[in-house]
Amino acid sequence: MKLRESKLVLKETKPHKWRQYLIDVWRRNRKKNPDVVELYDSKLRIAELLLQKWVQDYPDRKYPVTFDNWYTQPDFCRFLDKTLELPYVGTLAPNDEVVLKRGAERLDIFAARLKKEHKEAVKKGGRPVFKPITIRFKGEREKYYSYCATHRIHNYGKHRLVINHRQADLSDKPKFLMSNRLIWQAPGITRIRRHRWPIEVYYEEGKAEGLDQYQLRGFEAIGRHVALVAVVYSLLRAAQQDHALRNKLQRALQFEL
Repeated sequence: MKLRESKLVLKETKPHKWRQYLIDVWRRNRKKNPDVVELYDSKLRIAELLLQKWVQDYPDRKYPVTFDNWYTQPDFCRFLDKTLELPYVGTLAPNDEVVLKRGAERLDIFAARLKKEHKEAVKKGGRPVFKPITIRFKGEREKYYSYCATHRIHNYGKHRLVINHRQADLSDKPKFLMSNRLIWQAPGITRIRRHRWPIEVYYEEGKAEGLDQYQLRGFEAIGRHVALVAVVYSLLRAAQQDHALRNKLQRALQFEL
């Protein structure tokens, strides 16, 4: 796939645009040449195939799909919404844009303006822009301060937009979420997205348990290594909450193999 030399400077000056350019090039070549799909299969395409298989195997289970900013791409979101007809909660970046009556505005600028309006309203005893919400996650309550409304997001169309803060004074950085279900409210959208975070924890802790420590070349051998690390990690995590399992594992320890 040929790249334009004039775009190479984006790699250093504007990485976000460089990434989007590469995705667009791959997408255009995928449509022109089917062989490109086999040679340069992206994580987005793999995700599409996995979800398509899920829908085929479980057509009655319309569970929501949630993902981080890397997967929040227009084509992927349209595939979920139009082809698979699945609800989803995506993650937007601060430089993504919301389309207002006066034109497009970056989300970080939009959120800063809402924050100013919120503080002025609270000072005057009016209605706050960011309302407190509470969600349950793994048996505990978590509190957020959320803005929730339906907006048109640039390149995505009309979506439910949620902007979350964890601090009551809105001093922390906002998180931007969007959903294709326009009647959903901030607590539900936030709770669904919250279940994505343990995956990041798994990657980090899995590497500490040896997930990335291997010198194998065969695909089958690598798969076995990943599977064994995943089993060990899962048992260790489960044993923290299950005393019977922990005692059983401790009794079964073998130091000479």
